[in-house]
Amino acid sequence: MVVQGILFPQEWLASDWFAVFATVVAINTLVYVVLGISKLFPVWHLKLFQRNGRNRRGETRSIYPDARP
Repeated sequence: MVVQGILFPQEWLASDWFAVFATVVAINTLVYVVLGISKLFPVWHLKLFQRNGRNRRGETRSIYPDARP
């Protein structure tokens, strides 16, 4: 039993636009697989932008001026 061309004609499957479409779908699938797998791992925080191990302001922005920074 041959199942060719049931969904699309065979000329469509051999055309350039279908190859481009299939490539875009494959890249999209890989991106979502990588994003899904990355959700399984814990978040790593870079200490590149932190000062003294914590990300704190140099002065308070509170409405209470005596609050500690």
